[in-house]
Amino acid sequence: MTENTPLIIPELVALDADAGPGKEDVIEFLAATVAGAGRASSPDGLAADAKKRESTAPTGIPGGIAIPHCRSSHVLAPSLGFARLAQPVDFGAADGRDADLIFMIAAPDGADDFHLQLLAKLARGLMQSDFTDALRQAADAEEIARIVTGQVQPELLDDGGDAEESQAGAAESAEDSKTAAAPAASSAPAVGETVIVGVSSCPTGIAHTFMAAEALEQAGKDRGITVAIEGQGSGKIDALDPDLIERATAVIFAHDLPVKGRERFAGKPVIDVGVKAAVNDAGSLVDKALAAADDPSAARVPAGSESSEESEEGSEHWARRLQRSVMTGVSYMIPFVAAGGLLIALGFLLAGYDVANLYEKISISDYSLWNLPGSEFVHEIKNSAGDVVATETISVSQSGLLLYIGWSLFLLGKAAMTFLVPALAGYISFGLAGRPGIAPGFVMGVVAVEVGAGFIGGLVGGILAGYFAAWLAGLNVPSWLRGLMPVVIIPLGTTLVVGALMYMVLGLPLASLMTALQNGLTSMSEGGSAVLLGIILGLMMCFDLGGPVNKAAYLFGTAGLSAASATNTAPYEIMATVMATGMVPPLAMSAATFLRSRLFTKAEIENGRSAWLLGLSFISEGAIPFAAADPLRVIPATMAGGAVTGAMTMAMHVGSRAPHGGVFVAFAITNFGGFLLAILVGTAVSTALVILLKGLGRNKDGKDAAEAQPAAAAA
Repeated sequence: MTENTPLIIPELVALDADAGPGKEDVIEFLAATVAGAGRASSPDGLAADAKKRESTAPTGIPGGIAIPHCRSSHVLAPSLGFARLAQPVDFGAADGRDADLIFMIAAPDGADDFHLQLLAKLARGLMQSDFTDALRQAADAEEIARIVTGQVQPELLDDGGDAEESQAGAAESAEDSKTAAAPAASSAPAVGETVIVGVSSCPTGIAHTFMAAEALEQAGKDRGITVAIEGQGSGKIDALDPDLIERATAVIFAHDLPVKGRERFAGKPVIDVGVKAAVNDAGSLVDKALAAADDPSAARVPAGSESSEESEEGSEHWARRLQRSVMTGVSYMIPFVAAGGLLIALGFLLAGYDVANLYEKISISDYSLWNLPGSEFVHEIKNSAGDVVATETISVSQSGLLLYIGWSLFLLGKAAMTFLVPALAGYISFGLAGRPGIAPGFVMGVVAVEVGAGFIGGLVGGILAGYFAAWLAGLNVPSWLRGLMPVVIIPLGTTLVVGALMYMVLGLPLASLMTALQNGLTSMSEGGSAVLLGIILGLMMCFDLGGPVNKAAYLFGTAGLSAASATNTAPYEIMATVMATGMVPPLAMSAATFLRSRLFTKAEIENGRSAWLLGLSFISEGAIPFAAADPLRVIPATMAGGAVTGAMTMAMHVGSRAPHGGVFVAFAITNFGGFLLAILVGTAVSTALVILLKGLGRNKDGKDAAEAQPAAAAA
């Protein structure tokens, strides 16, 4: 979508529509309208994303208006769906009025600053009666499209009289909105005029952020004072003029996200509320700010305060900070593992498993699409002087184009897998020290691999590098040296000190620990211990569904793949066990919602419709909504099923050469029948247990306890 493409067209408008009795019906109706206009790939997917956003907080605003909105991968271009309802629907507005004007703001995941600014103009316009009155009086869809376009993109309107006539009020609103959206410096208040500044933000960064800003600024105009609000939305932030902040007598923070640049307002009297408070009653907030300006005892922004993110990090318990940083490292590492492992598996699929024999022996650069390899290769073995002392003939099962493509994919996968430990260490260090910690952390990961310490060395090296870099960053250095600290001093000093420590002191013991751990896992994968290992891995994978324990088990599985070979298949079996058990929770929750829907809430039933696909893809997080709502029943049930699946996969010697992909990498799984059988049995166990536990927990009035929990929390 270009800058000259309108956000709204007549095909996105429905007038006097009967969309249904509830807000979910209206959202589904508008999602279908957006998809029908070619602006979304899936109406169901868009509706699900919008309803998920709606479940976090109502989007109704005073005046009979609702603005359901979301970012969605199903949106093809930034769009506005609009419905003027024949029968208003309750969207949870603070004034209790049902909404008859419904805008669906549909933004793609990658919406650029330009389109986010247009959506911000719409949000501001919704706070002005001239604009909403014009929408209620419009005669047809074309007029609605002109009115809205005049608010958000007036330059796209024709110069004809009809457009100007039908858009008189809305165009004026659009002009006001432009002025309000501009940096505060563009309309400096007169000397001596009362000034209030502030910040607004909401989780999505599209609608409430700018409606709050508009409402507060309009309330200031009604009182004859200047109110300038910085909307910290998803697009480019138009920062407040520092001179305006200096002149301000009070500050209003209407936010649901941490305020960026809070230190700019240090010492000012502050009113700190959620963003919805500004949308619902901006006038009272401005009055409170005026009163705080004259109150010596009013709360103030602490002098020298950091941004909220930095303040929260500084007060964070060291153990929690360490855990968060390790999880950061694991989360950044997983894409390397997933991409590398799947490429290796595809290489095996096309070229056969014996393509691994070519690795580090035959150079792929000797071949091309115009010089395809055969099925036999001669590897020359040379002495230290470079003389050929022996030759080795390597035969593979495939030749020609498939071998060449598979070989290339295999080598790409191997290249990606080499970043496993460096990425883990680098981003652990990043989590502890920020950007200055990335370079030394990556270096410690490389060192860990070189000394044979593997991922344990990466963990230790990343943690040490992060803490040392953070300590260096906290030193009080002269002003002339500060500019060199993050780009030279911290990376150099940390790499020197921690790198020397890893090589000279920690390398050997960490390598010994890693070897002992690998040998222990290999020994457990044989005989009766294999079943016990499968049970342990199954319990870990299903305990917190993507949390630290789950990720620790996954890390064990993926880290061992590099040591696997034709004679050492234990790592493949461990990887298959990890993947199979991780698939059980979402599959079981999907099956349970299908078999006993009355035991689940409407939102859980909706989640269950997609959880089966997440399960088949090995995305354990698909079960998180169920576990969060009812952990005491869901987690034990999924752990039981995971333990059964883990025991069965190890007992049947199921192996996986791919670290991710679920059933979609069947070609990389040995004994795929056993793999499926273990998953089906474990899923059946978990499904039966969760249904049993939820059935036992039903209240006497017939309502499920899990259903009562969200209601109690909301109350």
